[in-house]
Amino acid sequence: MFFQRRDNGVAVEFRSFRVTLPSGDRYWTVIDQSYRPVVEVDDFLLACRLGRDRAEGTTQAYATAIGLFLQWCKDSGTDWTESAPHLSRFVFWLQHYDPQRRRSPGDETPIRGPRRVNAILAAVREFIRHAVSVGAVPNTILNALYDVVRDWDLPTEVRGERDVAYRERPRHRLSVPDEPVDDATGEEILALLRACRNSRDRFIVIALGRMGPRRGELTGARREDVHFVPDGMMLGCGVKGPHLHVVRRMNPNGAVAKSRRPRAIPADWLVVQAYDQYCMARDACPEAAGCDFLLVNLYQRPLGRPMRPQALNELLERLSRRAGLGRVVHPHQLRHSFANAVSESGATLDEIKDLLGHAAITSSEVYLHPAPDRLREAVDRVDLPRLPRGDR
Repeated sequence: MFFQRRDNGVAVEFRSFRVTLPSGDRYWTVIDQSYRPVVEVDDFLLACRLGRDRAEGTTQAYATAIGLFLQWCKDSGTDWTESAPHLSRFVFWLQHYDPQRRRSPGDETPIRGPRRVNAILAAVREFIRHAVSVGAVPNTILNALYDVVRDWDLPTEVRGERDVAYRERPRHRLSVPDEPVDDATGEEILALLRACRNSRDRFIVIALGRMGPRRGELTGARREDVHFVPDGMMLGCGVKGPHLHVVRRMNPNGAVAKSRRPRAIPADWLVVQAYDQYCMARDACPEAAGCDFLLVNLYQRPLGRPMRPQALNELLERLSRRAGLGRVVHPHQLRHSFANAVSESGATLDEIKDLLGHAAITSSEVYLHPAPDRLREAVDRVDLPRLPRGDR
């Protein structure tokens, strides 16, 4: 991805660039027009990938966001080390500037919505915090990034038993409309399943929609993590019932479980049945015999190699087109479908948190916003008041 402008007739570019280390680990960085990495950014992104075990996709998103930030710094003549007090201007720039899009005069429609702007700002804040931690910029710059506020507005589950405490709140953050979670509908999931032409693809769709793993968790799973037996005690893991273990590892296919804490996701009979059918096709591929990853290439080269996380996006894009859907369904939308289904079935907030592997319970609260039809059903269930017998 390129970000360009003209400075005295010379094009200035920042490009997100994928790096493969001698160990085989991959991450994304930012390079300039001379294909030289921006040193401070490269240090941060490498630390994210190796020091913090962030997924390769996370470094790619960060690199894209920080590339935009550096472009704004050049456009505005701002030194990035002194930019924190001026991030309000950066927010406006993000909403109305796109180096690859020409706008007609008078068009003031925001180019990037609040969610996208907030995601970019979060990456920039992480970058600046890292710069503070290594002494590249003074720690006083954090005062321009955060406000110190009381935590009275946080849920009880987050505050715990303490009365009042203080926390840092990002100073630059746009208000995001309270919209329903963008999930895949039941009709869309059924259409995707009908469009599948093999058991592996059906298992992927069912596993994403019925267990809710992240794409990096599913593509990073090994066969030893699959405990699809009636009693997990037989395997010595201590978890009863069919389940999938999610374990954080550094994998050669770039898949990383986001959650640092291992967890076991229960699987229902539909997932187990789809897995059994997939295993028959997997066992019929000789090249897959020596691979211990759960998901492998069976229908394209290199055969038997572990699937990449991005391959799930590509698969669902093909299935969406083949099914004739009006939009492309992404893996995370199937995860949202699972979370919404669990919430509507009566699951508590802490249950949703552990099933999805959220670090903070506030991340799970979004699934507690019921749809309008559920609100109507709740009202219809209320009994009418009954008058005393003497007043009838």
